[in-house]
Parts: sequence; structure tokens; C-alpha cells
Amino acid sequence: MELFGNLLLGIETACSIVNLLYCLAGVALGTAIGVLPGLGPAATIAMLLPLTFGLPPVSALIMLAGIFYGAQYGGSTTAILVNLPGESSSVVTALDGYEMARRGHAGKALATAAIASFFAGTVTTVLIALFSPPLAEVALKFGPAEYFSLMVLGLVASVVLAHGSLLNALGMIVFGLLLGIVGTDVNSGTARFSFELPELMDGINFVIVAMGVFGLGEIMSNLEKESERNLSISKVTGLMLSREDCKAIAAPVCRGTLLGAILGILPGGGAMLSSFSAYAMEKKLSRNAANFGKGAIEGVAAPEAANNAGAQASFIPMLTLGIPSNPVMALMIGAMIIQGIQPGPSVMTEQPELFWGLVASMWIGNLMLVVLNLPLIGFWVRMVSVPYHLLFPAIIVFCAIGVFSLANTTFDVYFMAGFGCLGYLFRKLECEPAPMLLGFILGPMMEEFLRRALLLSKGSPAVLVTRPISATMLVFAVLIMTSILLPALRKKREEVFVEED
Repeated sequence: MELFGNLLLGIETACSIVNLLYCLAGVALGTAIGVLPGLGPAATIAMLLPLTFGLPPVSALIMLAGIFYGAQYGGSTTAILVNLPGESSSVVTALDGYEMARRGHAGKALATAAIASFFAGTVTTVLIALFSPPLAEVALKFGPAEYFSLMVLGLVASVVLAHGSLLNALGMIVFGLLLGIVGTDVNSGTARFSFELPELMDGINFVIVAMGVFGLGEIMSNLEKESERNLSISKVTGLMLSREDCKAIAAPVCRGTLLGAILGILPGGGAMLSSFSAYAMEKKLSRNAANFGKGAIEGVAAPEAANNAGAQASFIPMLTLGIPSNPVMALMIGAMIIQGIQPGPSVMTEQPELFWGLVASMWIGNLMLVVLNLPLIGFWVRMVSVPYHLLFPAIIVFCAIGVFSLANTTFDVYFMAGFGCLGYLFRKLECEPAPMLLGFILGPMMEEFLRRALLLSKGSPAVLVTRPISATMLVFAVLIMTSILLPALRKKREEVFVEED
């Protein structure tokens, strides 16, 4: 009964006129961002963080969440019509979706993507409502040692699931941890890595790093790829699925939803890992495996269900444990901190309207997305043809205004530009920036929990291994790190990421 009461509270919160408008704005913007190749939800949310300062916390998080899962819908449009995924999680969709479009079945492919995404989003929203409360209750029993070990496990998992070499991923995490400790030490009052610059005494603002690395860095990288865009499908018809089509996609959608929900919870997983895994699973299970890559409708249904389920399932560790499982969740935690909310299990008990309102808004947002994607498909098709060189100047101006508004200083704008160049360099060196962002977010929190644990144990680090839950998580972290260092598993991991690229 308590669950139903909480859901009613969430529906009441999410269905207020203001929150409905912000939800609509979020999913519409997310769809547009997904449609336009090269932007992505991480860059967009990073750019919009300054705008959330003046919004109520519930409205801000509902809008940002809508951008995230809305981008999973929109990314399939360009993957199917242009063979250029607007979102990394839609790369697999392009394999069969574009082939279907070339054969005159673009409408069928788009309808399959929309239906699979809506089903997955609905099921995952129910799973969040069911499993978040017990997980939060467990998390409330965590002490400083358990939280520190959990964060170590999260960072190790992000190394395993990051693209590129393990050494690069480890280096990015260390770099993020170092960035996170810039500023004045709370306990001693000593300035660390500030280089006697007053602007760095309070540390590096999260928004500056996110907008620079994911916003400007993404723009620089995308300017090199504009020539790859080629609109080949200008008209879409036949959005209705036949009974045979529905029968063919039913099982793949269910399996993709389940797999995406499981993998979405993993640190570093989320939508992209889910979509690739679902496609590989369907290809192995299908009786018509030879058709995959040649226009198989199952090859669109499974990854689209998985990427939406993975995107929404990644909210579970963020909302209940305060641990980001991917860069977008790290940005969401940044938005919560900006609003003065401490991420973690206490959110559910201290601010139930925020937690349950966000959960309820996910189902409402998914319903809105079905309406936005199918009837307005002609509008999205026209958006694909917008030249990127007309978009990026406006994006840069928006970034500069947003960062300047943080403290009304040009230093922050220059700093953002520096991180933009750094983000572009990371991409050139094939160093994925996601582990760095996770390290930057978790670094100060890890330091705080480690200090608390040592204070409670009178300076003995043995507290990390004598408490059962903490020791178990550290053992898992060591086992995961050791296993991927084995030559056979390391080679297999590299082969998987080569296939994705």
C-alpha cells in the first residue's frame, strides 16, 4: 500500500502544469538533440545546467531526465534515415534500420523503434518504483567505509567498460580525481593545486568541466565529420506495423528490455552497452541470424528497447546510492548538488516529492515521446538536413553565456575553452572522457568518506576490510581489475569495442 501511496504522490507532483511543461520541453529537446548527429545528451545537459539554477529542483530534474531518455528516441531517427546515429547507443540500430529504410520500410523501422522504446521505458519505470525503495533502505545502513568501497567499485567498473586501452581509462580516472581535489581543503584550510589563483580557491566548477569537455570538445570533433551527413530518405510512409511484424518484435523487445534494465544499473554501462549486448544476443538466438545487418526488424526492436531501458535503469544507483553509472548521471548528480540536494538514499525519505515525481514523470515523458516521434516524423526529417556549421556558433555562444553567469567572470569562460581543447585532445588520443568525469564527481566524495571512516576507526585503515560489506565490495573491485588484466580477457574486451566502432 505504501508503494501505491508513493506513486500517487509522484503522479500528483509530475502532473502539475509546470512540471508537465518542463517534461514536454525536456523530451522534445532530447528528441531534437538525438536527431541532430553530434550533440548528444551529455553535452546538452552540461550546457543547460546554468539554466536550472532558478528552477524548482523537481522541475529541473524532470527536464534534464527527459532530455536523456528523449535522446535515445531521437537517435534512432538519424540512424534509420541517414545511417548516421545521433546517439552512440543508436549505432546498432543503423545496421538494420538503414537497410529497412533503403528498401522502402523507413516508416516501419521508425514505428518499431518508437514502440520498443515506449514499452521498455514503461517497464523500467515500474522496476525503478519497485526496486529503488528496498535498495535505498539497504543504503541507509551504509557507513563511510561502505560508501568509500562502493565508489572504488564504481570507478573500477567504469574502467572495464570504457572504450580504448585500460591504461588510458585508468589515467583518465586519476586525472579526474586530481581535478576534484583542486581548491581549499575543508579540514585544514590549505589551498591545494590552486597555483595561488583566487578563482581556484573554491575548486573547479563542475559545470565548467562538463561544458568544456562534453560541449566544446564535442563541437570541435563534430566539425570534422559534417561531410559524412547525407540525407537519403526525404519522405516516410507506412508507420503501421502488421500482425506479423508485431509477432516478430514481441520477444526481442521483452528480452532487450530485461537485458537493458540489468546492464543499465552497472557503472559505465547504460544505454550504449545495453544496445550492443541486446543486438548480439538476438543475433545468436534468432533463427534468421543471416538476415541481421540486411534489414531484420528484430535488429531494430531489441537494441531500441535495450537502450531506453538502460538509460532509465541508470537512474536507480544515482537516486538510491548517489553513485553515477554514466556521464549523464554524473551531470544529474551535479544538478542535484547545484540545487542544494545531497544525492543518496536520504533523498527518498527527506524529499519524496522529488524522487517519486521524477519516477512518475518518466512514464509520462515516454508517452509524450510516442506522440512526438510518430506524427511529427516529417519535422524531424527536415531537422536532419540542418547544416552543422549553422548550429555550432549558437551552441558556443550559449555555452559562454551559461558559464559566465556562474560567477560573472571571464576567467570561467577561458577555463571552459581550455577544457574544450582538452576534450578534443582526449578524443584524438582515443581517451574516453567519461571516466574522468566520474572521477571528478566521486573524488571529493571518496575523500570525505575515507576521512570519516578513518576518524571513526582512530586512523586505522583496517576498517575498510574488517566491515563485511566494505570488504566484499573491495574484493569485487580487485577481482574485476585482476580479471581484465588477464591476456585472454583483455583481448576479448578489445575485440568487443573494435566491433562497436
